[in-house]
Amino acid sequence: MSNSPLPAFRFVSFSETEVERLPGKTHHWHSKPGMVRDTNLMFVRAQLQTGQAHKFHHHPQMEEILYVLAGTAEQWVEQKAHIMGPGDSLYLPVGIVHGTYNIGEGVLDFLAVLSPAKSPGPVTVEVSDQEPWKSLRA
Repeated sequence: MSNSPLPAFRFVSFSETEVERLPGKTHHWHSKPGMVRDTNLMFVRAQLQTGQAHKFHHHPQMEEILYVLAGTAEQWVEQKAHIMGPGDSLYLPVGIVHGTYNIGEGVLDFLAVLSPAKSPGPVTVEVSDQEPWKSLRA
């Protein structure tokens, strides 16, 4: 890692994103703390393979916007599901339990913006192993 100071602004091509690979999904980070000098935004492009999900979770200190680029999402907010496709978006206030499931034939490709990035505690709290969340999609 370089000791040079972080830039105040940054152009990020897709090939320059910070890539995070997890089972069944890939995150391409465009902006988050540590990528630029001072930001209160996290911006990620997420790609979920067919049948994969970001299971029920919440962000205890952050609000979030999701925007679907391609594919079909079964998007849960609390205990209700809604189908989202390309061009659809969702605003989530702080602490709302939600889950994104790829129910389409191909990759679900979407953007997420979270703020404030500089918040105490965990970014994400997983709850898919707890009731009522673990029984909702059974």
